[in-house]
Amino acid sequence: MSARRATTSTPDPAIAGSGRATSTRWVVIAMVVGAALGYAFPDTPGTGGFHASDLEVVSSAFLRMIKSLVVPLLFSTLVVGIAGHGDDMRNVGKLAVRSLVYFEIVTTLAFLVGLAAVNLVKPGVGVNLAAATAQTGTELARTKVTLSAMLEHLVPQSFFEAATKNDALQITFFAMIFAVALSRVHGPAKLFVVSLCESVSEVMFKFVGIVMKFAPFGIGAAIAVTVGRSGLGVLKHLGLLVLTLYGTLIVFAVGVLLPIALAWRVPVRRFVRAVKEPWLVAFSTAASEAALPRALQKMVELGVPRRIVSFVLPTGYAFNMDGTSLYLSMASVFVAQAAGVQMSWSQQVVMMLTLMLTSKGVAAVPRSSLVVLSGALTQFGLPLQGVAVILGVDALMDMARTSINVVGNCLATVIMARWEGSFPPATRQHAPATIGVGGGGEFSLAIREKVGSGDVAAR
Repeated sequence: MSARRATTSTPDPAIAGSGRATSTRWVVIAMVVGAALGYAFPDTPGTGGFHASDLEVVSSAFLRMIKSLVVPLLFSTLVVGIAGHGDDMRNVGKLAVRSLVYFEIVTTLAFLVGLAAVNLVKPGVGVNLAAATAQTGTELARTKVTLSAMLEHLVPQSFFEAATKNDALQITFFAMIFAVALSRVHGPAKLFVVSLCESVSEVMFKFVGIVMKFAPFGIGAAIAVTVGRSGLGVLKHLGLLVLTLYGTLIVFAVGVLLPIALAWRVPVRRFVRAVKEPWLVAFSTAASEAALPRALQKMVELGVPRRIVSFVLPTGYAFNMDGTSLYLSMASVFVAQAAGVQMSWSQQVVMMLTLMLTSKGVAAVPRSSLVVLSGALTQFGLPLQGVAVILGVDALMDMARTSINVVGNCLATVIMARWEGSFPPATRQHAPATIGVGGGGEFSLAIREKVGSGDVAAR
């Protein structure tokens, strides 16, 4: 079969700026309209007619569309990224170790920033826990998070079960082993599987583009439901806690993430443009996995190799939750302040270390942040009524911490690419090459990927 000459495809309009700006602008408008609908039509008990929560079906449909493409997109990009480059377990292991080291350093900084903020502002002082019930916290504390359970959860007992549950971490583990095994295969079998996965990857990226056309509707509905159910009244007594969290997350982004980006020579303006839309999706839906497909696509467009993006992003969702780490350190001390318990710095550091260990790899646990918080409160003898109090504003805080989780993980992909020397200079344009493979079909490759002893295009 003759090879076709690689040609430069037309640049994505999102990269050029016009299409991306329009999409982001519509999302922002939808968030404003959704907030107005939620405020105008709150969930008032005993009243009929339209409520903002009736729009939940729209946001749920959007989230379902997003979740439906996570597994094929993640699996195909990771297999092509590893097997297409002929990576072995040594290279994959090196990337994993570097990622985990980076994750641990940044999440530790997040814990420290959260501790400093909660001790400086003291949002828990004066909050009354007497009217709250400990039932919610007790139920959540029953969910035990152990190191052995976390390690066991990494390994899927069935690929199809992991796919059904949309467990990104288990899919990543399976895809890595599959890709490494595929890289050891030679001949037509390897070429066929790599070509198939690359074709699936390209189709799923187009799928992401189609689904994101519905983003303003889904995101606007999600905001309307959140405001309609929580209202603005919950901020009356806990507004200081919410504002402290939002302000501290901004400080963390500017004081920690930005210096890291500058130190690793990340093109900040291009990175901000790339991460803006995934951030909005994560903020409005409070779901990290909802932003995963778009974040993966935008990081690839930024120039990060697919094998790095498709490994670091889902792994970071379990081990690099910067916003959640900051929130946990603040929430735990907040409960102590509200209960009138004076905790020394040494006690707070021990509690931080406990939270640091128990929060790793629990992304698949429902309401994982509250589960980890409840377990820590029980261990240190703090009242579980604090969980019930925080639950009233948890939806608002979840939006903020989830969005920072996504930004931190997107930055981690660029850092890992820089560390490996595979992220191109900031001035380079990233237009993927179009290479023909069999039967007149075409698919894009961010770089020429070697399969066996020959290039895909020279098959």
